[in-house]
Amino acid sequence: MLDRTVTDWQALAGELQFEGRAFINGRYVDALSGQTRATVNPANGAELTEVALCGTEDADLAVKDARAVFEKGTWSRMAPMDRKMVLVRWAELIEKHADEIALLETLDVGKPISDTTHVDVPATVRTIRWSGEAIDKVYDEIPPTPADTLALVQRLPLGVVTAIVPWNFPLSTTAWKLAPSLATGNSVVLKPASNTPLSALYIAGLASEAGLPDGVLQVLPGPGGSLGRHLAMHMDIDGLTFTGSTPVGKQLMEYSGQSNLKRTFLELGGKSPNIVFADSNLEKAAAMAAVAVFYNGGQTCTAGTRLIVEEKIHDRFLEMVTGNARNWMPGNPLDPATAMGPMIDAGQFNTVSEYVGIGQGEGADLVFGGKRMLEETGGYYHQPSIFGGVHNAMRIAQEEIFGPVLSVIPFKTAEEAVAIANDSIFGLAGAVWSNNINTAHKVAEAVRVGTMGINNYFGGDITVPFGGFKQSGNGRDKSIHAFHDYTELKTTWIEFE
Repeated sequence: MLDRTVTDWQALAGELQFEGRAFINGRYVDALSGQTRATVNPANGAELTEVALCGTEDADLAVKDARAVFEKGTWSRMAPMDRKMVLVRWAELIEKHADEIALLETLDVGKPISDTTHVDVPATVRTIRWSGEAIDKVYDEIPPTPADTLALVQRLPLGVVTAIVPWNFPLSTTAWKLAPSLATGNSVVLKPASNTPLSALYIAGLASEAGLPDGVLQVLPGPGGSLGRHLAMHMDIDGLTFTGSTPVGKQLMEYSGQSNLKRTFLELGGKSPNIVFADSNLEKAAAMAAVAVFYNGGQTCTAGTRLIVEEKIHDRFLEMVTGNARNWMPGNPLDPATAMGPMIDAGQFNTVSEYVGIGQGEGADLVFGGKRMLEETGGYYHQPSIFGGVHNAMRIAQEEIFGPVLSVIPFKTAEEAVAIANDSIFGLAGAVWSNNINTAHKVAEAVRVGTMGINNYFGGDITVPFGGFKQSGNGRDKSIHAFHDYTELKTTWIEFE
């Protein structure tokens, strides 16, 4: 991947070909209704291309094809080592087309090109490659039964799985879903977020080129309220995986109960605590506190939006974080120097602006940011924003804003810090900063979240599981543990005569 300037990326963007059709049974097709919707560049509000607007009839066709190929066994009963090779080839093709895919993601989502080239695409390649290489190392079991018996415990694919992915990390989250579900032999119907489908549609064609049999992967762009609901209620779908908001996740669980009790696992919202003790490396902690909340414009479920700071350093540390916030002023996503791009659309921009007003109305002190920027571009740029004087009962400390808004909350003791951290309906991620190993480990263990960093934030890779406690969801993405969600355990009991 070559280092390019903003001029280089703009020139490439002008040459890019967009694929907006659905991907069904190994080929790109229009929606049966012929309907389309525009996908828009958040950086300037301009239309990128028209995308198929799939409906229930497209979903039924895709599920039928997915079921047929699953029952035929073309993929589901293929030797794991052969499935591995297809996934590894797929990862290699994504890597080969890295610049085009990164550019698609930047244009469609507004993510800085430095992030898509150095984070999103490499993480996607690693996820698919690792999952492929791992699948033929997963063994079935023979339990310790009595001498005149033999029990075999097998992991078998669920069947047809629906994956519904969000707009904030559409490429890497798609990989988190597709890699383990395909590796374990399932057929998958993927519904990308309706406003960010381009990277998923692109890599679907590469999967076919890598040797994935027709019908094993279907990609249906379309609205969540109708298409997503239909897939969640579908009686011939065996599993549903979703990343998105907690309210929608609750609806999907209801749909599972109303239909066929399809296995439903969810990665949902967060209001993650970032706890800083006075004895930590304050410069590093302050820099990472800004990263934790402003990375991807705060449109990150794990964002460290509650900065919980030991009282005796509160004022000094707040100044340090504010200084770091100046490095996160939004700009053109195609400029490699840009750290933060726009909000995804006008609706999300307005939500962030409303919460800034809510925080001020609750009596919190807006010490930095809070305003729109670069309005002349037509994009949805919002300044990084920091509130001091926050207590944990405020809405800005309890509700997921999904934008670059930080609430700074003081504490006196470790016990109080843990209590504040756990006083949330969410439990996705967090961090603790302290050079005292006892304090760090005790606090990390006590905070009820799925991933906790010690003297780091956003730690982890494909080798470790990712998911949440409480209303941040269930099930796990990434690692060998993800394979468990996409498989059924079957026992065969043999008695000898």
